[in-house]
Amino acid sequence: MEATVLLSETEAQQPNGAATVPAEMPAKIISGAEALMKALVAEGVETIFGYPGGAIMPVYDALYDYQDRINHILVRHEQGAGHAAEGYARVTGRAGVCLVTSGPGATNLVTAIADALIDSTPMVCLIGQVGRKLLGTDAFQETDVIGVTMPISKWNYQITSADEIPEIISKAFYIAQSGRPGPVVIDITKNAQVELMSEPFVYERCQSIISYRPRVVPKQDQIEKAAELINKAQRPYIFAGHGILISKAEEELKAFVEKTGIPVATTLLGQSSISTDHPNYVGWLGMHGNYGANVQTDKCDLVIAIGMRFDDRVTGDVSAFVKQAKVVHIEIDPAEIDKIIKADAPVVGDAKEALNALMPLVQPNNHAVWLNEFKKFDAVEHAKITVPSLAPTTEKIKMGEVLDLLSTKTNGESILVTDVGQHQMMASRYYKFRRPNSLVTSGGLGTMGFALPAAFGAQVGAPDRQVVAIIGDGCFQMTLQELGTIAQNKVPVKAIILNNNFLGMVRQWQQLFFERRYSFVELQNPDFITIAKGFGVDGHTCNQREDLDASLEKMLAHDGPYLLEVVVEKEENVFPMVPAGAPISHIRLE
Repeated sequence: MEATVLLSETEAQQPNGAATVPAEMPAKIISGAEALMKALVAEGVETIFGYPGGAIMPVYDALYDYQDRINHILVRHEQGAGHAAEGYARVTGRAGVCLVTSGPGATNLVTAIADALIDSTPMVCLIGQVGRKLLGTDAFQETDVIGVTMPISKWNYQITSADEIPEIISKAFYIAQSGRPGPVVIDITKNAQVELMSEPFVYERCQSIISYRPRVVPKQDQIEKAAELINKAQRPYIFAGHGILISKAEEELKAFVEKTGIPVATTLLGQSSISTDHPNYVGWLGMHGNYGANVQTDKCDLVIAIGMRFDDRVTGDVSAFVKQAKVVHIEIDPAEIDKIIKADAPVVGDAKEALNALMPLVQPNNHAVWLNEFKKFDAVEHAKITVPSLAPTTEKIKMGEVLDLLSTKTNGESILVTDVGQHQMMASRYYKFRRPNSLVTSGGLGTMGFALPAAFGAQVGAPDRQVVAIIGDGCFQMTLQELGTIAQNKVPVKAIILNNNFLGMVRQWQQLFFERRYSFVELQNPDFITIAKGFGVDGHTCNQREDLDASLEKMLAHDGPYLLEVVVEKEENVFPMVPAGAPISHIRLE
């Protein structure tokens, strides 16, 4: 099928002026698969993480001709594609893109989609589907992707015609990246991939949708009410969340903190939004966060929550959380306002815009006395937890030692990508983050197996920065096949396995709350280094404390990917710890 497009007189005239080409030239009508490629190029997509299969094969055939414009990274499992796209998105701020087939290809992606939603990570998931005429017939590898992903995606849509592709892909990227970011799922039937569009391909980037209008600039009356409470407070306290990093408001936060003199703590995902060296930084909040940062939530008279959602890991028992304080809640997602904690001054809008609007209205202040109260708790934590965790008092290496030494050797400049468990909490505790977007972790969903694929995604997104994955021995075995992806693509990720031969966090809970009844948490692990070398990734094991310094040096200096296994103390626990569902005041130091 062809359509025509008129050429201008200049275009029709040949260079020598001797003859002319016809005034009408046929415009090529392309397939849905090629339309998808053109749409991705128009959106500036440079990298796709994917795995081919039958229902998405026409798209992969079209991709063959676009290899000079789009870098496709072949993963070893669709979950790896999703987590890699998350890692890429978290360090770039752009939507990560993954491409998989129908049925099991789609369902293998579900964990990563759910992870991206709860951690506000922009992602566009392109999924093949059986042909339109086969929908609902239980055809080979058919799954109701729309039904499965509706509760765990920001938006999903099934394309059944090639003509829909430009508009839907444009909307997908706009929705994924605007407002509170999140994953978008686009299910594309096979007929839509192979059939021709009825008109020439035209692509316009989506700028707005009538039914979806996220507020970016806060209302002035909300800003004024917030400023009034801030100026009156005697013991104000900033909770800095992931929204600071998403909106790229790190400099605005720093300026706000320095003008007002207010202490600032971060959530788990908010870490690296302000340097741990900043004099007003008092630690991170939550179940395993810093002692003073948690205890002082019961003593402040104003909470200024910026880009955070009062997760249960931060609040503990909600009925006892910050009841003595007024609350300013700055949040782009209005659904989060008053959902957990009632706000006295809600501010709906982008964190960067809100902080810029507040700056002229807040008064310069010095909360030195209030800030010094945090230091008293820091001293207790240092004596009871930090020093014992770093002192060589046991035969085996401690997790804290590894992270503390790594932080020193990298000067806090690396991107740390962590899995979920004790090693995750130790990384947050002992690594000193000095640059924004330096921690990539699974927060809300707590996905074991996240780190390895997310680390190579982060490295692809930030090739100029060193990426180090911190992984537990249990987590590593969930996605270790992605070593093949790392080796094939020569991605220079450095990975550290902290091996205690346990599912460490579960074991800790069983020790503290289930009378040491260690039920199915001890692991008989394989030879991780032999496995890595089988994939083509070099590495070695460190068993002795005296070898740790040289082992880290060797890993960091290696040209290419590297796996360092550090055998650590088996029954080391992570403290402080707030028991699940308990008030923050019940925080334990041992």
